[in-house]
Amino acid sequence: MRAGRLLSTLLVLQTRGRRTARQLADELEVSVRTVYRDIAALQANGVPVLGDAGHDGGYRLPDGYRTELTGLTADEAGTLFLTGLPGPAAALGLGGLAAATTLKLMAALPEGLREQATRVRDRFHVDTPDWYGTADDTPHLSAIARAAWEARRIEVRYRRWASPREVDRTLDPYGLVLKGGHWYLVAADRGDPRTYRVSRVLAMSPTGEVFQRPRDFDLAAHWRDYLAEFDARRVRGEMTIRLSPTGLEMLTDLLDGASARAVAETGVAGPDGWVTARIPYESVEHTTSLVLRFGEDAELLEPGWMRERLAASARAIAGKYAP
Repeated sequence: MRAGRLLSTLLVLQTRGRRTARQLADELEVSVRTVYRDIAALQANGVPVLGDAGHDGGYRLPDGYRTELTGLTADEAGTLFLTGLPGPAAALGLGGLAAATTLKLMAALPEGLREQATRVRDRFHVDTPDWYGTADDTPHLSAIARAAWEARRIEVRYRRWASPREVDRTLDPYGLVLKGGHWYLVAADRGDPRTYRVSRVLAMSPTGEVFQRPRDFDLAAHWRDYLAEFDARRVRGEMTIRLSPTGLEMLTDLLDGASARAVAETGVAGPDGWVTARIPYESVEHTTSLVLRFGEDAELLEPGWMRERLAASARAIAGKYAP
């Protein structure tokens, strides 16, 4: 543990230059007293850490000094793809590993490339959840991630939409997917891969058994197929809708991607600036809610029965606010 922390201290000084004891403590998540002890240990082992006094002082390495102890451990190598996603890495319980991996990669880069990589990190940040969404409560995410990593079978208590609401499942976790700020588990239930929302896992425990993950299973390809099947299953038909110029400006905020693309592909503008288009719809309830979001800037034209349902909803709403 301490050896790894000493190496991290050395790599921070190598990649980021002069650092005060407080800055090192914050970056390494230790106390200032621990930093003092670690610096003394490095100096005692021949590492030329220099200490500068004064307001602008701190610890630094001599110009040109460089250590080549930047090799990645097996666990750190496994977190390479998460080094730019600190939030998801922390949610999976891999935040520390991802940070250590990033630090080692930065230390291994030549000075010019290191400056460029630092500039990218300082100027670009990935934030996965939607604007108006809230993060799922996923207390079992880290344990599920470890089971998937180690190919270990698990037992879960899962809350479904359908009845019976709560079911017990024995699963072989193939992998995890982060979609729109929500985590999904792709796991085999009796050999058939299915998708489970991690926030709906009520309880989870390992069985102690190891499973054999299919060699030809491609998580990314499976997820693409799942999304295509999901889109095909949820669409019930098409409706014709008119949108005002203001409604068109709200399009991407209020409609899903498929509906927004349908407006762009089928929309025909009228002389009044309103655009008539055909878009897919799911259920009556979903469609009613969707059109009402636009207020007076949208009009549902077809199908007629859905238009009547929407008119009834509008009358009911108006009745609540009548003087």
